[in-house]
Amino acid sequence: MMKRTLALLLSACLATAGMADGLPELGDSSAGDLSPQAEQRLGEQIMRDIRWHDRSYLDDPETEAYLNALGERIVQGSGSKGSFHFFALREPTINAFALPGGFIGVHTLLIETAQTESELASVLGHEVGHVQQHHIARMIGKRSQSSLIMLASVLVAVLAAKSSDQLAQAAVAGGAAAGMQTQLAYSRDFEREADRIGLQSLEAAGFDVRGMPHFFERLQRESRLYENNAPAYLRTHPLTTDRIADMENRVASMRFRQVPSSEDFLLIQARLVSSEGVARDTLAREKDLFTRAKTPTPGQRYAYVNALMRAGELDEAQRIYDGFSASDDNPLITALGGELATARKQWDVADSLLSAAMKRHPEAEYLVYRLADARLQAGRAKSAIDLLDTALKERRQDVQLWSRLAQAYQMSGRTGEYHRAQGEVYAKQGLWAAAVEQLELAQRSTHGDFYTQSSIDARLRELRARADEERELARRDGG
Repeated sequence: MMKRTLALLLSACLATAGMADGLPELGDSSAGDLSPQAEQRLGEQIMRDIRWHDRSYLDDPETEAYLNALGERIVQGSGSKGSFHFFALREPTINAFALPGGFIGVHTLLIETAQTESELASVLGHEVGHVQQHHIARMIGKRSQSSLIMLASVLVAVLAAKSSDQLAQAAVAGGAAAGMQTQLAYSRDFEREADRIGLQSLEAAGFDVRGMPHFFERLQRESRLYENNAPAYLRTHPLTTDRIADMENRVASMRFRQVPSSEDFLLIQARLVSSEGVARDTLAREKDLFTRAKTPTPGQRYAYVNALMRAGELDEAQRIYDGFSASDDNPLITALGGELATARKQWDVADSLLSAAMKRHPEAEYLVYRLADARLQAGRAKSAIDLLDTALKERRQDVQLWSRLAQAYQMSGRTGEYHRAQGEVYAKQGLWAAAVEQLELAQRSTHGDFYTQSSIDARLRELRARADEERELARRDGG
C-alpha cells in the first residue's frame, strides 16, 4: 500500500512544480500549495488503499461511529467548514495521524490507554488542526527548500508511521540529512499551530482542556522511561518542553471544567480491549475483572460478554448480558445484544431488539448493519432488502449498506439488482473497471422499466469515464 501512496505523493509534488498534468489544477502558485480539490483526491485515494488493503484497518461500525460522533463535536468547535472522516487502525502503538482531505486515523491502543475522553478528544482536536491548516499541502508548498524526492519521503514518513515505524524510518533515511532538519523544524511549527487550534476546539466542544497537556505530559514521561523506544505519537508529532509549557499557559487562562467521560467512551474501550489477543486469554482476564468487581460497571459487563462471545460460550454470554439493567438503554449495548442473539440463531429476538433500538436511536447507524446481518443470516432476504433500500435513501455513499444489499439480492436470485449493487461496492473502492463490468452485467440482466434502464445507463457512463481516467493516470505514471 505504501508503494502506491508514495507514487501518489510524488505525482502530487511533481504536479505542484508544474511537471505533471494528471492531477487537478493546484492552488495559488505563489504559495505552491495543493488545491483543496487535489488534497481531497489524494486523501480519498490513500483512504481507499487503507480501507481495502491495509490489514490493520478496523472494520468495526461501532468504533467508527463513536470516533466520528466525537470528532464531529471537535470539528464543530473548531469552526471548520470542511468534511472529516475518522477511522481506527488495530495497532499496538499510541498514535494518530491526519491525511489530506480530512481523513483522520486513530490507533486502537491510543483509544484504550486514554485515561479520559477529554484526552482522546484532545488528540482528535490536534489532528483536526493539522487538516484545518492544510499542513501537508503546505509542506508540499515548501518544495523550494528541498528536493521533490526528499519531500515526498518526508510525507510518506508521516503517513507510514501509522503502520510501520521501520517503514517510516526507511522513508526518512531516503532524504538529505540537512533537508530533514529543515522539515523537522517546520513540522514543529505545525505542531504548535495544531496545539493552539486543538485547545480552542476542545474548549468550544465542552471538554476538559487539561486533557491535552495531561496526555502529552504522560507521553513525555513514557518517552523518558523507554529512551529510544518513545511512543509513536512523539516520533510523528515532535514534542518539546516549550510546547507543553505553552499548552499549560494557555490552559491556565481558560475556564476550569471537570467533564466526566461518556458511557460510549467507556464501552468502546471495553469493546476494543475484549476483542484483542487470544480469545481464551482475553476471556480469562475479563472474567477475573468482572468477578472481582463488587458492582460491575456497564463497561466491565460489556467486555465480559464480548469476550465470552469470542470464545464461543454463548449461553454464559447471554446470562451475563441479561444482567444489564433496564436503565442501560445504550445503542452500543443493544447492538451487542443483537450480535449475541444472531450468534445464537435467535432471529426473532435479534430482529425485535434491533428494530426497537433503531426507533429509539436513529442516530446509531450501526444498528442498521446489525439488523441487516441478522436478517441475512436468517435467510430473510426480502426484509433485508427493504431495510437496506430505506437506509440507502439517506446514505448513498455507505459501502457497508451496498455490500449487504448486493448479498441480499444475490440470496434472493435477483441477478440484475445484484450486479448493480456490487458495481456500487466496487465504485466505492475505486475499482472503476470492475464497477463498469458489474454495471454492464446489470444492463444485460435487467429487464426493468425505462427509468431503471436510463439510471443504469447514466451511472455506466460515469463509471466508464472514471475508469478511462484511471487508465490514463496509470499510463502517465508508467503503470
